[in-house]
Amino acid sequence: MEQGTIGTVGRIFRGESLHKVDGKGRVSIPALFRRVIEASDPNWTDGLCPELIIVYGDHRRRYLECYTIEAMQEVDAKINALPRGSMERKMLQRLFHGQSFPTAVDETGRLVLPAKLRKKIELEDEAFFIAAGDTFQIWKPETYEVDELSKTEEWLENFPEDFDPLILLDQPKGA
Repeated sequence: MEQGTIGTVGRIFRGESLHKVDGKGRVSIPALFRRVIEASDPNWTDGLCPELIIVYGDHRRRYLECYTIEAMQEVDAKINALPRGSMERKMLQRLFHGQSFPTAVDETGRLVLPAKLRKKIELEDEAFFIAAGDTFQIWKPETYEVDELSKTEEWLENFPEDFDPLILLDQPKGA
């Protein structure tokens, strides 16, 4: 398939994986994630390094959220639609523009995570990658297990043993 012809469905991150982080903060991005990053970077062509934006956010965020260029353009458009001078616009600009790090995937398929970002989420030897639709997240593996897996288990406890999550997709909006 030619670059630029992947449909919206092709631009969804899927899966999870664990990767080593070296002393310089270099970590390999899952191969399937790299294809989505490439397809969602309007400036990318073979031979170039595809770009993405890492949003690290405020002190409460315990992971790094990685946006493709197209996904961030959608966020930017929504922020820009807010009234100039409004507190919402100022805060969202701070969270998504100020507390972010533009970067690129190198020719070997790796990201270099600056020390500031690694320190923020206490990332050391391994990074846990998990898909989140049109973004993906990078976690310290132990933090992910404690924070997110317990939330999923707690949420599922509210449903019967034979619960199929697909049923939620058929509920009317606002239900």
